[in-house]
Amino acid sequence: MTDKQRRKPGETRDKLMAAALALVGKGRHFASLGIREVTRQAGVVPTSFYRHFRSVDDLGLQLVDELGLVLRRMMREARANVLQADKLIEESVGIFVAHAQANRSFFRFMAQGLAGESRAVQEEIRSEMRFFASELANDLRRLRLMEHLSDADLDLTCDLVVRTVAFSLTDLLSISEDDDYQIAQVRKRTTRFLQLVFVGAANWNSGSA
Repeated sequence: MTDKQRRKPGETRDKLMAAALALVGKGRHFASLGIREVTRQAGVVPTSFYRHFRSVDDLGLQLVDELGLVLRRMMREARANVLQADKLIEESVGIFVAHAQANRSFFRFMAQGLAGESRAVQEEIRSEMRFFASELANDLRRLRLMEHLSDADLDLTCDLVVRTVAFSLTDLLSISEDDDYQIAQVRKRTTRFLQLVFVGAANWNSGSA
């Protein structure tokens, strides 16, 4: 049986997605990738690309879906491990940094996509961020935190939290993955940023806004 006959359904699709991420991990910008470059990296013929994706943008949208799964795993881990409200920020940032380190190419793709040329990919990533902010707001309600805030102000607070963490990606991804000291500094700085956000939120009067 030939390699082509042994190939499992979806294997080529996975190879193409992994190839795009590998190129991003090597420093290429996703928006500049071409189909021939991706297929060459994947070790498949260019014509096979169109059996799985309409365009590079379409491949990008599928990568965002996979990124969403990574973010949801991260959220589940935070919910399982962050049991004390006073440890919520510090431990959640630690979980985020660990996942970003373990999935650097995915998170580099996310950072690129937020400022990339593809409006479709950009909007899909922003949709994932809005979902993440909504889930954070629900968790804070469940923990009975920030109860003095209106729903609108709580949503804004969580949006600011997610944007702050997303922005910290640019610092984290610019550091060598084995530079433990600088990674720890990013973790501490991001934790401090979020502490300041929540101190401000704790003293915010929704009724006077």
